[in-house]
Amino acid sequence: MGVMAPNRPSPSLLSGLPEHLSANLFTAATPVKLAADAVLFMAGDAGDGCYHVEDGLLKVTMMSRSGNERILAFLGPGAIVGELSIIDGLPRSASVVAVRNAALSFLSRAAFEDFAKKHPEVYKSLVTLLATRLRETDAVIAAGSFLPLRGRVACTLLELAQDFGQDVGSGRIVIRQKIGQSDLAAMAGIARENVSRILNDWKRRKLVSRLSGYYCLENKAQLEHEAEL
Repeated sequence: MGVMAPNRPSPSLLSGLPEHLSANLFTAATPVKLAADAVLFMAGDAGDGCYHVEDGLLKVTMMSRSGNERILAFLGPGAIVGELSIIDGLPRSASVVAVRNAALSFLSRAAFEDFAKKHPEVYKSLVTLLATRLRETDAVIAAGSFLPLRGRVACTLLELAQDFGQDVGSGRIVIRQKIGQSDLAAMAGIARENVSRILNDWKRRKLVSRLSGYYCLENKAQLEHEAEL
């Protein structure tokens, strides 16, 4: 049996900090409201701070010069976005848009640096988390290079199930976010037509179903097999 391709790298470093650090990090954060379809920031914008998602749903994307969108992640409550810029001070590496109304907490880079002066152990934790992310990135690159199209779609569905899935019994997992085929294609990095063909085949084989606009994994084990390198 092969090794299952991992999900994309964890979208947030700061959310992986020890609890005693992460619990205090956003105590002085500023509340921010974001309407559906509003842009939080664009790739290339100044990295002046990061955001903790309190409510709502965000989409992290990158655009090619030809205008093709690649969705890196969907982020719900509890996620942190934009943390790389508060560490290195460089411009944003991706764009973030609200999929639906969102409530956020903003932590400025200056506030993070003040926190780190009082808690220098945060840097040791960040080094460990960065090493983990680099290993995950290596595995993701390998998956994108070696997995067939079916494997990429399977990885995407399994990632969404991990983040937003609800076990409804009998091994069925409903992804409690309404994700369209275009979104799946943008996450997997393949054409929408290929996603449609693969999903139709999986529906016939009862691996995946669609319930009231939500995707449901009917056979997670088989999808994990599809995702094996």
